[in-house]
Amino acid sequence: MERSPRRTLVSWNVNGIRAAAKKGFLDWLAACDADIVCLQETRALPEQLTEALRAPEGWHATWHLGHRKGYSGTAILSREKPLAITYGVGVPDLDNEGRTLTAHFPDLTVVNCYFPNGGNDHRRVPFKMRFYEAFQARVEGLRSAERPVLFGGDVNTAHHPIDLARPAQNKKTTGFLPEERAWMDRMVESGWIDTFRHVHGDVPERYSWWTMRNDCRARNVGWRIDYWFAAPELAERIEGAEIHDDVFGSDHCPVSVTVSAAG
Repeated sequence: MERSPRRTLVSWNVNGIRAAAKKGFLDWLAACDADIVCLQETRALPEQLTEALRAPEGWHATWHLGHRKGYSGTAILSREKPLAITYGVGVPDLDNEGRTLTAHFPDLTVVNCYFPNGGNDHRRVPFKMRFYEAFQARVEGLRSAERPVLFGGDVNTAHHPIDLARPAQNKKTTGFLPEERAWMDRMVESGWIDTFRHVHGDVPERYSWWTMRNDCRARNVGWRIDYWFAAPELAERIEGAEIHDDVFGSDHCPVSVTVSAAG
């Protein structure tokens, strides 16, 4: 199949693919003009899905679920068949929840990531930070001029105060802890590009997740915790980045990035 002059990639934490399917996921996918769709928190084994959901027509689908059924999980759907698929970050105890899935294409490597939540009691923050460090080592190792890297997904951290509606009230909440945000600082310092900010600058009140309590989505009391980051080699190829907060079906909304093909 002839490759288009650009690619649009969408990331969406669907909060359970079977639940999302009941809310119109396949209709959304059929109308979607993306070339690659990365899903997080799928929470289902492929054999638990209908054929239409497991292998949507017109898409190459790869599903990755960890050892614990009904928990976590990622998937990559692509119009073009990947050259190869790899699973995880290479650390067994970090990879048993199905949180990382990588698709290799001729001129691009795409990493789908679902980062751990630190937990209300912060019990999982050490695990989350170990995951962050292993993930950074993984994506740094994938970078090359011939096949630059995009990683997207639910990073489970709002980077700056502008990225959540109530920063002052959440200074001690996982997802906005200093050590979590410092990791994102290090990623940016090493050249990784937050594509939404790259395109839109400091536009306020743009969020990708809202708690289901207290009518927060209707009031836009949210967090921007879903991202597409691009390796610096892709800087000149970034054509657009969007938050699709008009799409429902989950407590998250899809986020997208469009990159031109390699010259």
